[in-house]
Amino acid sequence: MVVLLDGAHLTCEQVDRAAHGSGVALGSTARARAAWRTATLLEGPVYGRTTGVGANKDVETEAAGLDLLRSHAGGAGPRIEEFRARATLVVRLNQLLAGGSGVDPALLPVLAAAVNRGLTPPIRTYGAIGTGDLTALATTALCLVGELAWRPPAEGVRTEKNAQTEDAQAESPAPGTRAGEPVPRFALAAGDALPFISSGAATLADAALACHRLGVLLSAATAVAARSFLAVEASLEPLSPVVQRGPEQTSVAAGLRDLVGVTSPRRVQDPYGYRAFPQVHGAALDALRHAERTVAEEMNAAPENPLIADGRAWHNGNFHSARVALALDALRAALVQTATMSAARLATLNDPAHTGLLPFLAEHPGGSGVMILEYVAHSALAELRHLAAPVTLGGAVLSLGTEDHASFTPQAARSALAAIEPLEIVLACELVASVRTLRLRGVPCDLPLDPAPADRPLDADLDVARGLLPGLAPR
Repeated sequence: MVVLLDGAHLTCEQVDRAAHGSGVALGSTARARAAWRTATLLEGPVYGRTTGVGANKDVETEAAGLDLLRSHAGGAGPRIEEFRARATLVVRLNQLLAGGSGVDPALLPVLAAAVNRGLTPPIRTYGAIGTGDLTALATTALCLVGELAWRPPAEGVRTEKNAQTEDAQAESPAPGTRAGEPVPRFALAAGDALPFISSGAATLADAALACHRLGVLLSAATAVAARSFLAVEASLEPLSPVVQRGPEQTSVAAGLRDLVGVTSPRRVQDPYGYRAFPQVHGAALDALRHAERTVAEEMNAAPENPLIADGRAWHNGNFHSARVALALDALRAALVQTATMSAARLATLNDPAHTGLLPFLAEHPGGSGVMILEYVAHSALAELRHLAAPVTLGGAVLSLGTEDHASFTPQAARSALAAIEPLEIVLACELVASVRTLRLRGVPCDLPLDPAPADRPLDADLDVARGLLPGLAPR
């Protein structure tokens, strides 16, 4: 389904959908046109239009235009994945529709055409610290004006050899990806250079992608926990409505009750992995919802400096993304809590005291069964802890002291994206063990995981389990 961009209602899920090829359509451009008309009438010093930038803010100059874009397109490191670059275009396009940049609105359908053609700018990984994705968007602008080549959509698996070929080709303009169809180009006016790049769109794109995919995994985590509840016949008393506090905790407990159904509890009280699941997982969902709201608000706002509104240019700091960084730091910390509880439940599934089966769910006494899953889970959990280190404790003073604070939100967003894989692995380890427990106890389970309890490599089982997780999340 095509994503409609109107500058006001873009969601994290829609960014993910558009990033993976759904296509976009433009809504009203009225606010963008109003800001542009105001920009054409501006008089007096306007940052980036009649002055230099950064420490050159007081130097009067003709708008630098291409020189500004060329000087700011110097990112470093590997080029980001195609879907992340496409998400960047989607977010920036939506922000421009929100009005406030003063950029010529004729640019908007050209940028949308690039998205819908699958073309992406060759954005490099390093270059932003949370005060605007200048390198990423300057690179994008140079693609628009024709100084850099758009990257065509990948076909099949991208090998190291053709990656090197693409890198070489990216140094000069390339023809369109479809016969007879021109490459999207737009001659940015000199005064539009800074307004186009004055945004954290690449960071917000990463944050939106991470929030959406982590949301799917956190939903699946409840379904995985439900199978463990059934496997060890955990008490449902901690899930009773009478003991719940707060909307997320209450929702988690209710969802888990529905999935588990009825058990015949063996113990008065179960370990925390079961008994405190609503409290811990509810807190993780609280952190997720806060991050989603924060990211959505920023994607549907005009972050430009200066902001063109109410007939004038307003110099401001709305490009600064401290609130997004703080929300993502909290989210990554919350993921560790949920994953730690998953690993704790995995330990109980290996324990005869909880399952009534052989240690490690082995086929015969002395067998290793799923013993190795604990090692795999804790390896992934260690990675999650590493990724949860708060980026907001850092700081930087740049541009001759003019820019004396940084949130490092790009690093927070990349860490959130990187957290997807280890969280998925921890949950997959629990799922493999819980399904084996259910089958060994003769409880029906319809998941397509290998039922054989013989000692064998479990990497294929984990791959299948990881693939099943999105389907476990409620729609």
